[in-house]
Amino acid sequence: MKLKLNRLFKPLFFTTTALAVITTASSMLAEKKPEQLKIAANHRYITTVSGKPFFWLGDTGWLAFSKLTREEAEKYLENRREKGFNVIQIMVVHSLSETNAYGDSALINHDITKPAATNGSSFEDKKAYDYWDHAAYIVDLAAKKGIYVALVPVWGSVVKSGKITPQQAKAYAFFIGKKFANKTNVIWMNGGDIAGDVSTGVWKMIGNTLKTINPSYLMTYHPRGRTASSKWFHQEKWLDFNSFQSGHRRYDQDTSKGDLHYGEDNWRFVKADLQKKPAKPTLDAEPSYEGIPQGLHDTLEVRWKAPDVRRYGYWEVFAGGCGYTYGDNAVMQFRKAGEKTGAYGAHDYWFDAINDPGAGQMVYLKKLMLSRPYLERVPDQTLISGDIGQKYDHLQATRGKTYAFIYTYNGRDFKVNLGKIQGEKVKASWYNPRDGESTTIGTFKNTGVKAFDPPGEKKDGNDWVLILDKA
Repeated sequence: MKLKLNRLFKPLFFTTTALAVITTASSMLAEKKPEQLKIAANHRYITTVSGKPFFWLGDTGWLAFSKLTREEAEKYLENRREKGFNVIQIMVVHSLSETNAYGDSALINHDITKPAATNGSSFEDKKAYDYWDHAAYIVDLAAKKGIYVALVPVWGSVVKSGKITPQQAKAYAFFIGKKFANKTNVIWMNGGDIAGDVSTGVWKMIGNTLKTINPSYLMTYHPRGRTASSKWFHQEKWLDFNSFQSGHRRYDQDTSKGDLHYGEDNWRFVKADLQKKPAKPTLDAEPSYEGIPQGLHDTLEVRWKAPDVRRYGYWEVFAGGCGYTYGDNAVMQFRKAGEKTGAYGAHDYWFDAINDPGAGQMVYLKKLMLSRPYLERVPDQTLISGDIGQKYDHLQATRGKTYAFIYTYNGRDFKVNLGKIQGEKVKASWYNPRDGESTTIGTFKNTGVKAFDPPGEKKDGNDWVLILDKA
């Protein structure tokens, strides 16, 4: 997905009162840094260094460094913290002419090897506070709220233009690696909506350089739509986990060729990645965004809504994904009041769109996954008796030793092969992805095949999770 955005905002420094609000809000949060993350021992999930399960619930705040003031960053990050998001994906440099909300340029003369860094970092000193200080401020603010930032060093379109050589990329990666060193909430997301066979040498140089400087930071690669990082970089030592971009197209809009013609079936990317060796976690780093036109470019098209982002999330995670990244059309580009219609027909403002229905519903996926023993979980379609279904009829199942989850997007009837989890009996309940509420069905012998009928009529968006627990 390429971003072409209006820049109608003017440099602005906040009053003492505004800064006091930010300082007060931040001081209410724990000053303890988030734990460093690592790959779990089973190489399928992510944990903290102390071994606590980490479920990646991301948001695409792509232009946070360039578009948000300090006060706006506080508003955005606090909203995401309240909604349960724990990762924000951000572009460090979107273009070689990048400037931030205060008018500070990221680079000198559009040269990636010449970051416009000043001496000092005091916000009160306009000559000292630069683009990089502001970026570091947002990273630190996120840390205070327990949020990790997945940083894309430079967006793919810049590299594709041929304006960055591998040696230039090495110098730039060295600078940002040092700039964001010792920040325990940083994850590197190499690439940026770009195929790995475009300027491959640049991506490998960035990956290897950053890994040398920040060896304990996790790193992945953000590929172009309907592709996966594993296609090009699975064997690279700097790639700790895979990411894929299932994209924004409907089944009938998917023009992909070959074995990745998946349409909306993002669960297929997970299935393919989990078959690769060595084992590495994987997740959907860019599914269809809430509020974006289906297919992206025709702004008169139907737009993706909350039920769609829920479907992508539950399908992907139940297939074995280590997390999920949500996105919103107006939020990812931080469209502000006074700007013209945004990219991809964005007509909402970011400060309103942060409360779109899908954003508030993502936390129920995270809560469900962490409500049972997480690291033992595996995808298991043998739980489903009969046809798993095509397209919106598709059922996706996952289980641990004493529990199982089965997701239906449209509330269709289905049958379950019992006996797949421990216990002589199982307790069954329905979990509502719209509000996180559970309704008990009953307790049954853990043998044979049993039919289940979700609440309501069969209809797209009437999604439910069947929960089976050892009684």
